[in-house]
Amino acid sequence: MSQNAPLTFFEHPVLNSPYAHPGRHWELDADGQPTNRLIESRRRSDLITPVPKAKKRKAPRSGAGPTAQAEMDLRAEDLGLGSAGQEYDPTPIINELRGYVDTWRALPHPSQWQVTPETARLLQHWRQHEFQGVRPFFCQIEAVETAIWLTEVAPKLGAGVNSPGRKFREHLAGANALSNPDLLRIALKLATGAGKTTVMAMLVAWQTVNAVRHPAAKQFTRGFLVVAPGLTIRDRLRVLLPQDPDSYYASRELVPADMLGDIRRAVIVVTNYHAFKLRETLEVSAAGRALLQGRGAPLQTLETEGRMLQRVMPKLMGIRNVLVINDEAHHCYRARPKEESEAEAGIDELKGDEKDEAKKNNEAARLWISGIEAVKRKLGVPVVFDLSATPFFLRGSGYAEGTLFPWTMSDFSLMDAIECGIVKLPRVPVSDNITGADAPKFRNLWEHIGKRMPKKGVRTAGKLDPLALPTELYTALEALYGHYAKTFDGWQAQGIEVPPVFIVVCNNTATSKLVAGRIRILKKCAYGASNIDAQGA
Repeated sequence: MSQNAPLTFFEHPVLNSPYAHPGRHWELDADGQPTNRLIESRRRSDLITPVPKAKKRKAPRSGAGPTAQAEMDLRAEDLGLGSAGQEYDPTPIINELRGYVDTWRALPHPSQWQVTPETARLLQHWRQHEFQGVRPFFCQIEAVETAIWLTEVAPKLGAGVNSPGRKFREHLAGANALSNPDLLRIALKLATGAGKTTVMAMLVAWQTVNAVRHPAAKQFTRGFLVVAPGLTIRDRLRVLLPQDPDSYYASRELVPADMLGDIRRAVIVVTNYHAFKLRETLEVSAAGRALLQGRGAPLQTLETEGRMLQRVMPKLMGIRNVLVINDEAHHCYRARPKEESEAEAGIDELKGDEKDEAKKNNEAARLWISGIEAVKRKLGVPVVFDLSATPFFLRGSGYAEGTLFPWTMSDFSLMDAIECGIVKLPRVPVSDNITGADAPKFRNLWEHIGKRMPKKGVRTAGKLDPLALPTELYTALEALYGHYAKTFDGWQAQGIEVPPVFIVVCNNTATSKLVAGRIRILKKCAYGASNIDAQGA
């Protein structure tokens, strides 16, 4: 452990290789800010989030503190998770399981791993193969190793009271009984940018090869339902299909060449959760419905669950026990019953746009999980693997906002990804030049400007004037762009040909156009007719 590290977090955030077990991390203080002290060990799983809630702070003394930028606070203590009786922190079980997986991984010979020969072959391939192209990150392999350990190793560790296998199985059973009584869900948490799609492909490969070569084994299947929150993400997941030209199994060498034939026997359906909504089988007006119904029972015109499944996943209808993979799984949950919820966590306590958004989120989550439950009733679902960077309950779910799914068993956080060089460092401005405020508004900017921004897309938003942006927003853009311009100049001076990229994520196309227009103005002020471009996202 280094007491006086010569490096500083802001200048040198990357400490570890993305392909090896993390060996160092930056210490964070009670407010989630780096202390610039290096710790010679891996960061423990903790309640850490990249979406902080501002605390009230005293204004800094003149000349003190950062002048333009500061990295985001990353601790969840800022989030108000401690709603009475509701906060549930599964990170101790995550850290304990991580230790068992580390010990198991270090066993020198495959005969000691207590897995099938096919699983051992895949593990050796992922860990040791000389990849010609993209090589799996350590965090990706660790997530799959966790799933493998829970599925193949834990059941062989005995059934005694002190058996670690029994402990983790009972934990998962209890965690799911609270929120998903009809399902067994296991959440694997990976920071955005850490490559969840690769993890999905590795899970499919592990299950399929074993199912093909051990057809009587109940813990394996070659049928998969991959559920995404939208069409764009669903299309991106096509690389999971063995027949796709860009399939990860071949293009990224995720399986040995002699196993590709087994992978082709996988039956995979990629869909979005909206497809689970039961459709009308008979288009009839209200008057027609009343006439047909008469005084009898209500007219049933919705398709049945079986018909819905036949429409959504016809290729899987002949397969028993379908493994489900949820992408962006934080959108899939069943809201806590009102009588069990704390008042401050319930939807009835919200108002206006927040209440409307919570209702929309809850309805989407109910539709998503109800669809998976229908698959379980008709075909069987042995396990659901949840992939998400933020497997937290949403506002209005009946659980404290930001509470980590208690069935989360693996965690590779944003800070881990930053320290391994997998993702870039997110930034928010703190030199906001907004007087009379107790806390920097930029740390939660949307709360201060949301009602003054366009509610619809560019086609219906009317006249858009980038000079009429809220003061808080254009001041934030000026601070951020100022840092970008400084970086751009530094790269130019060093002869780096590829310029840095400045990305602003917006809520709709109208806001995007306004922000892009303002950035163009900033560019002209700083560089005139330079080659720095600004495009609407």
